[in-house]
Amino acid sequence: MQFLEEYQEIVSKAIEKYAFKDKPTELYDPMNYIISHGGKRLRPIMVLMANDLFGGDMKKAIKPALAIEFFHNFTLIHDDIMDEAPLRRNVPTIHTLHGINTGILSGDALLMKSYKFFEDLEPELFKACVRVFTHTGLLLCEGQQYDINFETQGDVTFNDYIRMITYKTGVLSASSFEIGALIAGADFKDAKAAFNFGKNVGIAFQIMDDYLDVFGDQEQFGKKHAGDIYENKKTVLYLLAKEHGTEEEQKELDYWYAKKTDNVDKVYSVEKIFRRTKVDEKTLMLIQKYNEIAQGYLNQINVPDEKKKPFIELANYLLRRES
Repeated sequence: MQFLEEYQEIVSKAIEKYAFKDKPTELYDPMNYIISHGGKRLRPIMVLMANDLFGGDMKKAIKPALAIEFFHNFTLIHDDIMDEAPLRRNVPTIHTLHGINTGILSGDALLMKSYKFFEDLEPELFKACVRVFTHTGLLLCEGQQYDINFETQGDVTFNDYIRMITYKTGVLSASSFEIGALIAGADFKDAKAAFNFGKNVGIAFQIMDDYLDVFGDQEQFGKKHAGDIYENKKTVLYLLAKEHGTEEEQKELDYWYAKKTDNVDKVYSVEKIFRRTKVDEKTLMLIQKYNEIAQGYLNQINVPDEKKKPFIELANYLLRRES
């Protein structure tokens, strides 16, 4: 999509412009490393898209967009440490290369740097954007803790899971759109509709992430195959398998998810249950459901339909990743 490439170019140039040249290099080089392997940089693009949707000034929005990108990468560094993940975007994770202590510190520094990118905004707008940004950060921490809790919690429900992924993933996309809308001067109703569009696209995106963890192409996905199974993550795949599995299959899932092991038999056995209960098909239907909810919020935004087309294209693109 040409519009996506154009936004990516804008974000890439801004990241180059604001690359870290501070010392000690042992702290800042890892920060530049993760930013330089930035994937598709979707969250800052969301800020710029929402800003454009409401006729905002690109120059005013670019630094807050970087704030979102730096914050996102801070969460990834710490997430990889907690998950003991060796790969991120098909390259070694920071803690794998530099150790856990540097991973923690470089993540913390990215968080601090992200706040500085709001400083150019006028006081009232600064306050509004930082309020959204800080609340998002707190929800994300809550979502991460729920995710950790679920590894040992036996009675996780579907609603528990949706709350967890909303906090972990949905609100960051939602806030990216809302902050872009606020910077452009959108009214409260439209900014909230943009937020809810992003939230539901984010939920669908995370469900797709869970799907690809098991059913995706590892080379395309850039993460360890079935990492969620190894980590006992109570993803939508697990929950659907528990709901639709036989009593014997439910007991087998309980057996494997009671132990944290790299045993390939665990992955093989759990995957077999997932396939027998057809959770792949059911998961894809859920993704479509949340995409449709997102489109409903997009329809509520009071701008010409022509200007909404990139948002529809973006949502469809996010949910058609390699499988």
